[in-house]
Amino acid sequence: MNKKLLVTLLALAAFSTAAEAAETRCGWLQNPTPGNWWLSDADGSWTMMTQGGGTEPDGMDRIPDISEGDYVRTNGNYGYACACLKVDTDDDEGRILAIHSFRQLPISQCANDEALSAPE
Repeated sequence: MNKKLLVTLLALAAFSTAAEAAETRCGWLQNPTPGNWWLSDADGSWTMMTQGGGTEPDGMDRIPDISEGDYVRTNGNYGYACACLKVDTDDDEGRILAIHSFRQLPISQCANDEALSAPE
């Protein structure tokens, strides 16, 4: 096998593995204070970013101003919404590493989901 073909096949395999790693997670998207974001779904809480905590996940810019949709204000301009995100996660750390897509849902969808705990 020539070297160029091998490199191409390895790149495609790596891309395929990364694409398979993305998962859809739905639940409470919480932004209670500046720089603090997490998603709480049926599996637990997934940290996206913390104030002063370093990096944010790739694709954080895919999340629009959630207060323009169905939203609960809890602290000035901060609060929570119900959403589905297609993400890459680090299960061991409980972190969202990358956001591929975002869809805000009606609050009632999360409120009526018995698998979800009430937002903090």
